[in-house]
Amino acid sequence: MDEQERYEFGLKTRKSVLGDAHVDRALATRTEFNTEFQDLITRYAWGEIWTRPAIDHTTRRLMTLSMMIALNRGDEFKMHVRAAVQHGVSKDLIKEVILQSAIYCGVPAANTAFHQAAEVFAGLEEAAP
Repeated sequence: MDEQERYEFGLKTRKSVLGDAHVDRALATRTEFNTEFQDLITRYAWGEIWTRPAIDHTTRRLMTLSMMIALNRGDEFKMHVRAAVQHGVSKDLIKEVILQSAIYCGVPAANTAFHQAAEVFAGLEEAAP
């Protein structure tokens, strides 16, 4: 697969995981400064890693949530919580990931994650028709 094919495959995967609207917004705000970064993450995060067949997308979503908690990446955590819920991951399963993170990442990290997840859930409920 050449780099253009990897980009197209990655773009399709990125949109399937995060949603068309989110990805379209990210790509629409590209600048001369960040275009290469957007290309890099589309090709490698989404076209190389998220497309590997050994781990299904639900498992990858849960792994990503736990890593975002561990790394204290709140914006990315909330983005992935939103995408997970929109793709059928239950709040209870997300709760279990956060509880597990309390043991391995620390209670303050889990506490923050519970607040952030609740914020996402509330926003999704408000937006629901």
